[in-house]
Amino acid sequence: MTEDPPGPTPLDTRLLLEAASTVASDLSLDRVLSNIVGIAGRLLGARYAALGVLNPGSGPRLRTFVHHGVSDDVVATIGELPTGHGLLGLIIDRPAPLRLHDIAAHPASYGFPPHHPPMRSFLGVPIRVRGRVFGNLYLTEKDGSADFTEEDVEVAVALASSAGVAIENAELYEESEHRQRWLAASAEITAGLVGSRDPRSSLEMIAERARATASADFAWIVAGAGPEDLEVHAVSGFAPAMAEVVRAAALSGTLTQRVVRTGRAAVSAHLAGDVRAQLPAVEGWPEIGATVVVPLSTAAGGCGALALAWAADRGVDVDRIDTSLPAGFAEQAALALEVGRGRDDRERVALLEDRDRIARDLHDLVIQRLFAVGLGLQGAARAVVDAEVAARIERAVDDLDATIRDVRRTIFDLASDGEAPDLQSEVEQIVGRAGTTLKLRPTLVLDGPVRSAVPAEVAPDLLAVLAEALSNASRHADATAVEVRLVVDGASVRLEVADDGTGLPVDRHESGLGYMRDRAHRHDGTLTVGSGLGGRGTGLVWTVPLLAGGGGPGP
Repeated sequence: MTEDPPGPTPLDTRLLLEAASTVASDLSLDRVLSNIVGIAGRLLGARYAALGVLNPGSGPRLRTFVHHGVSDDVVATIGELPTGHGLLGLIIDRPAPLRLHDIAAHPASYGFPPHHPPMRSFLGVPIRVRGRVFGNLYLTEKDGSADFTEEDVEVAVALASSAGVAIENAELYEESEHRQRWLAASAEITAGLVGSRDPRSSLEMIAERARATASADFAWIVAGAGPEDLEVHAVSGFAPAMAEVVRAAALSGTLTQRVVRTGRAAVSAHLAGDVRAQLPAVEGWPEIGATVVVPLSTAAGGCGALALAWAADRGVDVDRIDTSLPAGFAEQAALALEVGRGRDDRERVALLEDRDRIARDLHDLVIQRLFAVGLGLQGAARAVVDAEVAARIERAVDDLDATIRDVRRTIFDLASDGEAPDLQSEVEQIVGRAGTTLKLRPTLVLDGPVRSAVPAEVAPDLLAVLAEALSNASRHADATAVEVRLVVDGASVRLEVADDGTGLPVDRHESGLGYMRDRAHRHDGTLTVGSGLGGRGTGLVWTVPLLAGGGGPGP
């Protein structure tokens, strides 16, 4: 008659209950696994116990290795922890329980590294939940130099199942927390972008917030009119020297250009060694390792990409990164940018409508009344006998004419969209600077839609001719008065520069005049030279047509 094997001792029961409660007591994976490994060693009488969590990516086979029974000093002396080769790799490849009398006798067992404690008996079981293998539980050196039993295998399998539940719960919790961080970042960036007025600061805000949320080391954003016109518009996490290198990097053929062209996220396990990167290295700066690039665009338009990267020495496995989270964040950020641009467009339309209304009122009311007053004064002047009074009335009419020209110019300015270079301001600046060399301020008269009607290709030549003419007046004219008049009508733009100086020298060189004449001929225009103010000095008239063939719009 045989006796039934003894049941678990009170210590065994307590440890089993402790193992079960450990799974539900903490969501910190490291603490849970450490507790399970310690309990497994004590429960099964193993001097050493360890647990390895598999790495689903392309890096080392084990991403976590928790051990019990080996002191920290011995671990430091041994060196690197196992990564899943040899006998440990055998259980990874064949996830089934394995009992050995002597580790060293197995063909898959590699030699122990120096200073490794001696180990003979061995038990390894897979950590499996719902058909998925998360890792393996290892136990060595059974008490009393005995071998592990079948009962030990059953207990180890139960503990491994608890460890599997703990790992799965921790991963689900980590994933939930990660997703929650990206959702919070999306909400925060949306609120920030809708209120932002500066496109560059908006992109920098996106890059910085994405980098912080992903716990990445670096982030940058590229944008442009199309895949062939990309530039780096924002960087985050780079030192100033590296930031300048990244901003100036050529983007043709890079991973970011590929993402912009395809509209799909892309990853690189080691960007510093990726031929698609084309980011020059800066001496002393850490290499860029794992990198994720996601599109930063919406169906409404926009063309760009957001890149997140980690330093190579951090060992981040790109296969474990869920690209859908930064991709969703980038899509939300791009949508917020579109909303902000739409708001700016609506405000701009409202502003232009107000300016148009003001311009109509000036034209239909103010100018008409000024015309009426001027006509009335001219009629009154013909009936006045006193010559002095008649002269004063004529001067008043001239002042009204000048006021009407100023009002008309204001109307043209109101009609301008403000996007083109401000030609009027540049003319005023050149005339103002000339005043310092001439020792007098030239008189400036502007007539017509200077800001809006002068073609962009004509404006640089006009400014260059003006600067040359004022320079000549300063060097040669010895003038006491200089007048600049810029007239823009429906047919031409005409620049007149006149002074009351000594006039052109008889042996004058044609270099300066030839320079101005060439700039007129470039636009089918002319340059004429004659007398200046009061029949004295020099007067230049530079004229360019605004009709088809002369640089302006056609009929």
